[in-house]
Amino acid sequence: MAMQRSSLGLLALVLLAFPPVVARAADCGSMASPKLDWQECTKKNLMLQGSDLEGANLVGTDFSLTDLAGANFKSANLEKATLVRASLEGAHAEGANFAKIEAYRSSFANIAADGASFAGAELQRANFAGAQLAGTSFEKAELGRADFDKAVLTGAKFSFANLSRADLSGATFETTPMFDRAFMFLTRIEGLDLSAAAGLEQAQIDLACGDASTKLPTGLSAPTTWPCPAERE
Repeated sequence: MAMQRSSLGLLALVLLAFPPVVARAADCGSMASPKLDWQECTKKNLMLQGSDLEGANLVGTDFSLTDLAGANFKSANLEKATLVRASLEGAHAEGANFAKIEAYRSSFANIAADGASFAGAELQRANFAGAQLAGTSFEKAELGRADFDKAVLTGAKFSFANLSRADLSGATFETTPMFDRAFMFLTRIEGLDLSAAAGLEQAQIDLACGDASTKLPTGLSAPTTWPCPAERE
C-alpha cells in the first residue's frame, strides 16, 4: 500500500513538472486577424480582400477561388495551403512561407513578397506580373507557363525549378539570380541581362528562348535556334 502511494506521488510530481501537451484545434470559425490559427481550415470561394493575416498559421488551409487581394500575409505560414485560382493581387507577403502550396492559375500580380519562400510550390500558369520578389526562393517549384512580366527578381533562387515555357522576358534581375539545374525548356528570356546569373549551363540556354539582346554569362553562347517563334497557348 505504501509502495502504491509512493508511485502515485511520484506520478503526480512528474505531471506537475511536465504537464501533458493538449493539442489545440484550429479556430476555423474565427474572423481574419493577425496570428490566428486556420490550419487545415476550409476557406474556399470567399471575399477576404484586405484581411490582416500577419503571422497567421495557415498551414494546409484551402483558399481555392478565394479573393485575398491586398491581404497582409507578412511572416504567415501557408505551407501546403491550397490556393488554386485564388487572387493575392497586391498582397503583402514579405517573409511568408508558401512552400509546397498548390496555386495553379492563381494571381500574385503586384504582390510584395521579398524574402518569401515558394520552394516546392505548384505554380503552373501563375501570374507574378509586377511582383516584388527580391531574394524569394522558387527552389524546386513547378512554374510551367508562369508569367513574371515586370517582376523584380533580384537575387531570386530558381535552383531545380521547372521553368518550362515560363515568361521571364520582362523581369528585372539587379543582382545574381540562381538557376542551378533549373529546367528551362522554351523559357522566355528575351532581352534579359543574365550576365551575372549563377548556375546557368549551356544546355539550359540551348533549351530556352532568347534573342540578340539577351546577355549571357561568360562562356555561354546563344544557340542558332534563337529567336524562338511566338508560342500559341
